[in-house]
Amino acid sequence: MIEHEHRLRVRYGETDQMGVVYHANYLAYMEEGRTRLMHSRGCSYAELERSGYGLAVRRAAMRFRAPALYDEELLVHTRVDRVRGASVNFVYRITRATDGTLLCEGETELACIDLRTTERKPCMMPESVRRDLGE
Repeated sequence: MIEHEHRLRVRYGETDQMGVVYHANYLAYMEEGRTRLMHSRGCSYAELERSGYGLAVRRAAMRFRAPALYDEELLVHTRVDRVRGASVNFVYRITRATDGTLLCEGETELACIDLRTTERKPCMMPESVRRDLGE
């Protein structure tokens, strides 16, 4: 299984009035984790798009365990769960860097789409991407 760990710090604009990370920001943290994982495997998302393919989020789920606060350092643990012909699933664990407290768990399913057409229909993922992600 392919895994990656990414560090980030909670910015003030990502929090609500109580200094707690607003729930929708965890989706951005997960996106950061998966693009960093892909990059670490030699699979540039920007290059994928330039070649005419995109990965569209088809499904996302999160479960919150504890709050993250302004200026805390977080670890986004990302792993590839499953690679199929036209889709890939990622699993995430977001923890507090100082004590390892689990803050959020999540998963996303991304479908490969053809950016060369206006319909942006699902298509087979390039073989190189499937290989880089561990098919």
